Amino acid sequence: MENLSLILAIVVVTALAFDFTNGFHDTANAMATTISTGALKPKVAVAMSAVLNLVGAFLSVEVANTISKGLVDESGIRPEVIFAALVGAILWNLLTWLVGLPSSSSHALMGGLIGATVASAGFGAVHGDVLVTKVLLPAIAAPLVAGLAAMFATRLSYTLGKKADGKAAAKGYRAGQIASAGLVSLAHGTNDAQKTMGIITLALVAGGSIAPDSDPPMWVILSAGLAIALGTYLGGWRIIRTMGKGLTDLQPQQGFAAQTSAATVILASSHLGFSLSTTHSVSGSVMGAGLGRKGGVVRWSTATRMFVAWGLTLPAAALVGALAEYVTGFGDWGTALVAVFLIASSAAIWKLSRREVVDHTNVNDADDEEPAGVVTTAIAAVTPPPAGVMAEELSEDLSATIPAPASADPAAPKAAV
Repeated sequence: MENLSLILAIVVVTALAFDFTNGFHDTANAMATTISTGALKPKVAVAMSAVLNLVGAFLSVEVANTISKGLVDESGIRPEVIFAALVGAILWNLLTWLVGLPSSSSHALMGGLIGATVASAGFGAVHGDVLVTKVLLPAIAAPLVAGLAAMFATRLSYTLGKKADGKAAAKGYRAGQIASAGLVSLAHGTNDAQKTMGIITLALVAGGSIAPDSDPPMWVILSAGLAIALGTYLGGWRIIRTMGKGLTDLQPQQGFAAQTSAATVILASSHLGFSLSTTHSVSGSVMGAGLGRKGGVVRWSTATRMFVAWGLTLPAAALVGALAEYVTGFGDWGTALVAVFLIASSAAIWKLSRREVVDHTNVNDADDEEPAGVVTTAIAAVTPPPAGVMAEELSEDLSATIPAPASADPAAPKAAV
């Protein structure tokens, strides 16, 4: 292992803390639909996801290189800048976890890094072309592509399964859903664990511990994989509830289509070195799957809050990162002050979360029903109910309009003989 100064050691520990929050913040991406449909028990699901996240961390370093070599100019970046960036990312992750919103850990990290770098070295130190092509454009394209793919895959699944035995088909889709959930977990480790690798590698370059343009050392890969796996195992139950129950109600066919579509998009982007948000991809695919089933709807009020969080992630994390970098500029006492602020804020958020505990025992409990939005109401109005429901409603209507025979009414007087 490279010789680390005190500030570098602090940066590495903080980066692994971010990786840990990334793990429990994004567990929902892989396992929310699997848990909500009952394909796997909650604890089994997060354990499986943790193992595959660890395995995925060793499959590639393309995304790590995008962060450590491409997004910002390595020259002139001090380790304190990386520390400030991580503060912004961690606090945003914890705040969105507290309110159960599936925002992007990746964009929180990018925002923190951009804000701290601008505060330290100016706008010229950020490579705008890389930011646009490998961060912003994938952020817009990924949920759209994954959503459309999931919607068509869901429709295809229901079309092909019309004549299949209901129980046998559901069992088969649950098995496929478990496999696709494992693929999403593997893809998450391949994409998200690398972001922490890239940040630590960038800090090591900034601190002079390794040469510029170096790939992540093996100890960095291992520690990042373990941190995200541990966070995943603990489970971000609040966000799992939102993703599994808050956006739409999923059947096994929809869960399988959503996760398969998301995994395909994530793995393709990892291969190309795009710093993709797995949260955006999975959320888009869940909404697409919700709309793909006849009669299925999306709770647009929840989706709207989620979209607002997505839009705020980059600027909010950038602002906190810039402020943290400004304070660290005062020297060691400034860095210590930022560290104390991070610890105190994290403890306060955790304490607030204890007021309403969400864990594996109640993650599938439905929240209070939200009033249907305009889009949901419109879709429900034009969607015919299933045949069984229609027949039952018709029978009830006939019973209400046709009077019962006199003999059926015990209160009716008997006819004279």
